[in-house]
Amino acid sequence: MRGGANVMECSYHAQGLCHSCPTIDMPYEEQLKAKEEQVKALLPHAQWHESTPSPIEAFRNKAKMAVLGYAHAPILGIVNHAGIEVSLVNCPLYTPSMRALLAHIERWVKVSGIRPYRIEKRQGALKYVIVTQNSEDSFMVRLVVASRDAIERIQSFQKALIEGYPIEVLSVNIQPVHMAVLEGEEEHFLSDTQALIEVMNEVPLYMAPQSFFQTNTQVTRALYATARAWVEPLDAKSIWDLFCGVGGFGLSVSTPETQLWGIEIAPHAIAHAQESARALGITQVRFEALDASLVAQNIAPDVVIVNPPRRGIGEALCSTLESLAPLHILYSSCNATTLAQDLARLSHYRIDQAQLFDMFPHTYHYEVLVLLKRI
Repeated sequence: MRGGANVMECSYHAQGLCHSCPTIDMPYEEQLKAKEEQVKALLPHAQWHESTPSPIEAFRNKAKMAVLGYAHAPILGIVNHAGIEVSLVNCPLYTPSMRALLAHIERWVKVSGIRPYRIEKRQGALKYVIVTQNSEDSFMVRLVVASRDAIERIQSFQKALIEGYPIEVLSVNIQPVHMAVLEGEEEHFLSDTQALIEVMNEVPLYMAPQSFFQTNTQVTRALYATARAWVEPLDAKSIWDLFCGVGGFGLSVSTPETQLWGIEIAPHAIAHAQESARALGITQVRFEALDASLVAQNIAPDVVIVNPPRRGIGEALCSTLESLAPLHILYSSCNATTLAQDLARLSHYRIDQAQLFDMFPHTYHYEVLVLLKRI
């Protein structure tokens, strides 16, 4: 808090070292108001529920840190606009326990002698560290390296890495490409456990490597709870969950009597969605690894859920949904501009309910949930 205003204190921003939070100097209430004004201008005919705010700090459950510096002085953080390598292990977006672990990993890199990868020299081993935290304060740590050659050394120092810290999942990701690409396709697990479990409103979901999971747990719980509250009165017998990821939306709104079909292009996410369904005792469910944009069926469900990436669902899928004519579409969007474009294509639907969820404080980004009704 600064000067009595609801503003997050950040030494990195104050020193001009990091510009990742462009609206950080704005009191949080003003940030939220600006987002509401923007989305209401894009979707002027919606009836808006009260927005769901976020904590202003310690809300992120995932850290993606570039490994910079040198073996004798490693840095977990970023290269900023001025080309300065900045350690961000004390970023206030993360919980105190996450910050403590990040600082420990930074020290561990030095102790292990694993060389940070230097892009300009095409030398070194360790490229990124990706840390995920669940609500039980357990962690998944992924070490992204340039080649398999680093695995043996990491294993030699594995005990020093995990001792004293609740690291449930530890893996090494191989990213051999000489580019600023976060991760590769090859994952080697050094722990018996391969995913964290996060319980969302009594639904167990899996936080796994390379599976999409929202980075703000508190707001995500509210998002799924709202989806359930909106869908429940519709008495839907059949639901499609497109771009379903690990099944968060579909499993949140379904009952044991619901016919649920979930589609996601990533097979590992589908496998975890199936595990969650089994844990819930939901048997009338089918999760498949398919491209949601290419879905084609002759019989429409009662409700279609779409949770696409920033590009939206696009013209082809909008056309398919128009032809199928489900009674309701539940659309969760992280880009209100592409949402508005898609809604213009869905000409036989009107917005029945709408709500903003501030998943990303101190930025211009947010999540929007709309329930569309066939007219």
